[in-house]
Amino acid sequence: MILNKIRVLIVDDSMLFRKVLIDNLSKKPNIEIIGSAIDAFDAEKKILQLKPDVVTCDVEMPRMNGIDFVKKLLPVHPVPIILVSALNLNVFDALKAGAVDFVRKPDMSLAGTLNAFINALTLKISIASKAKVKVPGTPSALPTTARGLSLQCNMSPLAQNSTVIAIGASTGGTEATLEVVRNLPANTPGIVVTQHMPEGFTKMYAERLNRICKMEAKEAENGDKIVRGRILIAPGNLQMEVVRAGVSYSVRCYPGEKVSGHRPSVDVLFRSMAKNVGRQGIGIILTGMGKDGADGLLEMRNKGSFTIGQDKDSCVVYGMPMVAHKIGAVCQQASCANIANVLLTHLNKL
Repeated sequence: MILNKIRVLIVDDSMLFRKVLIDNLSKKPNIEIIGSAIDAFDAEKKILQLKPDVVTCDVEMPRMNGIDFVKKLLPVHPVPIILVSALNLNVFDALKAGAVDFVRKPDMSLAGTLNAFINALTLKISIASKAKVKVPGTPSALPTTARGLSLQCNMSPLAQNSTVIAIGASTGGTEATLEVVRNLPANTPGIVVTQHMPEGFTKMYAERLNRICKMEAKEAENGDKIVRGRILIAPGNLQMEVVRAGVSYSVRCYPGEKVSGHRPSVDVLFRSMAKNVGRQGIGIILTGMGKDGADGLLEMRNKGSFTIGQDKDSCVVYGMPMVAHKIGAVCQQASCANIANVLLTHLNKL
């Protein structure tokens, strides 16, 4: 028997979709729907009155969209917000503004889609209820550039081309990964990233990184080479592994089974790093619920890779890095803002 249910407020301008969410989420034993709101202004009043544990919020709404709502609300009322979004680039602006996570709106014409959506949203609500809300402008939320860091990669060409960096993240990871890679020099060794994210959004995320970072970023395609100056993002709904061919590395992307509950899975990426890269590999595990990536990171460390885990204070959810740290998979813990420095300090010794 669950005594303390998660109290949820639903914000959506569609009466039909509000009803779909209320009817389906109300059936979940750990969730209590305490109210609904038709737009951001209605939501703000009800948040003050009802004090929800978690808010689900549509991105596209009349009068004030979800992004502007998040920006306005969180500095005053730092409540965990889950965005419910169609395939929309604006979702990343809302995550930057402090929303905890997002889930893709279902295509109601496809069988089984609604059930999968409700299950995904239920899990994200549970995670959000335990998450640390990061409000931009606070010291722990400041990007690396605001901390006056000067990042340089002084490596030999041989080391640059033989080293592979793997990053794994989940809840809170879109902004955490960006903070790690945004100011890395253009000659940084190749980076591969597995971020738990739906199909379609991974391509938009890669394009966002490409606009911001000094390195090139793209959604990975099967057979893509891992080369210095390039970041490859695992495609949503596919597994991604690092494979070796002689002295070079590439990625294999394939529709495999879920591993550790995920596709793409951080464990799949890290285990392939342990097997095929070994001591030339570097593994970084960032914020996220659960333990995906912890076992794989331990395999990397056991094969001689240098491994970094995000520390508790800077995580939105200290789950994956915590498990990795507890089982001895992490060589060094660091705040999200300092991981790039730790990484480059290690690289410059190679």
